[in-house]
Amino acid sequence: MNGFTGTLHLPGDRDFEQACVGRVFNARRPPATERRPAAVLEAATEQDVVEGVLLARERGWQVAVRSGGHSWAAWSVREQALLIDLGRFHELHYDPDTGIVVATPSVRGGDELNPYLAGHGRFFAGGHCPSVGIGGFLLQGGQGWNARGWGWAAENVVAVDVVTAEGELVRADAEQNTDLYWAARGAGPGFPGVVTRFHLRTRPLPQALTHTVHAYPLELFDQVMTWLHTVHHTVGDCVEIVALTQTPPGHERPLLLVTGLALADTPAEAAEALAPLHANPHREQALFRVEAEPTTFAEQLAGQRTANPEGHRYLVDNAWLRGSAAEVVPAMRTVFTGHPVPGAFTIWFSMAPLRALPEMAFSLQSEIYCAAYVVHDDPSQDARLRDWLDGAMAELQPVTAGQYLGDSDFTNRQLRFLGDEQWDRLQRIRADRDPGALFAGYLTATGDAPANRNHWES
Repeated sequence: MNGFTGTLHLPGDRDFEQACVGRVFNARRPPATERRPAAVLEAATEQDVVEGVLLARERGWQVAVRSGGHSWAAWSVREQALLIDLGRFHELHYDPDTGIVVATPSVRGGDELNPYLAGHGRFFAGGHCPSVGIGGFLLQGGQGWNARGWGWAAENVVAVDVVTAEGELVRADAEQNTDLYWAARGAGPGFPGVVTRFHLRTRPLPQALTHTVHAYPLELFDQVMTWLHTVHHTVGDCVEIVALTQTPPGHERPLLLVTGLALADTPAEAAEALAPLHANPHREQALFRVEAEPTTFAEQLAGQRTANPEGHRYLVDNAWLRGSAAEVVPAMRTVFTGHPVPGAFTIWFSMAPLRALPEMAFSLQSEIYCAAYVVHDDPSQDARLRDWLDGAMAELQPVTAGQYLGDSDFTNRQLRFLGDEQWDRLQRIRADRDPGALFAGYLTATGDAPANRNHWES
């Protein structure tokens, strides 16, 4: 009990409640009466993680893990489980000979990893919100910067160090413990182990960040989004394409913003790649336009912080969309144009043309990702705002293929998030690696495993 370098918090300790939820990003936190951990271990070393797993086995507890604390449903806070919080376990090392960076799960992609890599002229496509830890982000697949062109961040995981259910520390990569390596890239909270280090392939730092932004009144939503739906696959693959509805600072009403961020090597390359977005036939009706102007990661991250403020309550849902513009655009109308509070925003994220995925657990995607974020401060409004979000997502069902783990909450609704073959394979790996269900796994309303199917489909 006293052999940890970090700190073990037990119920009744003065700071136990803070240890349970203090690092949960979403202020809409689970009540202690509903999900109360058996103990919280603030691990400071890899050996702490090993000892924590062994302690849980001895006490008959399950194990839950927290990396950055950004999961919207606070998956790490589990009833009568040992919560291993990795926030104090912090390491970064870059090897210039291989271009590989080794980082612990709580390292924040935008705030820590990329500033560190920039000193070496390198970059890793981590999460857009700069305070997101890399742990949960990578385990869920990692929808990072320019995923449509560079692929999922998990594709650049070359190895993971893992503490297994037996308390053994192992390396998993393409040559050894390949089952864990496969599962670590997409299983999310269903991963049967605790990742202690990620070994990541980096890329050269983009030299010519350039962006385009067209702002439209919501009355033009159908026309603009129908056009975008037909052309987004023609835009150069160094461009991240996002359309979103939000109320920008200084504006009283939500606007539809069609944006392109070119992560290129030269201004000329960036301008050429962005050109298709400038051909919008509705561009003369835009309220303002920014076209192929230089920007910086600092400016982009500042925008992400504004949209994702700390200390607020979040209700979030998402869907992978498929179908023609005539089918998809009307289905999206409510979730984009009917925001119930000023802090809400909805994104349309292009993945077109789809790239083939490598052999890994992450396996479900489509050309369009849609996610809605309802941000507010009033607990009394939670139920009303949940009803609005559920209703808006229900309208998307006819064009929904499934959902992405990173913006999901299985305590509210469950959709497909892996391919059927990959889901079956993951269940076999979990049964083999963790037969006693030491690791808490997915958090659902019933406590049962998710069904990996869209709830409205038989």
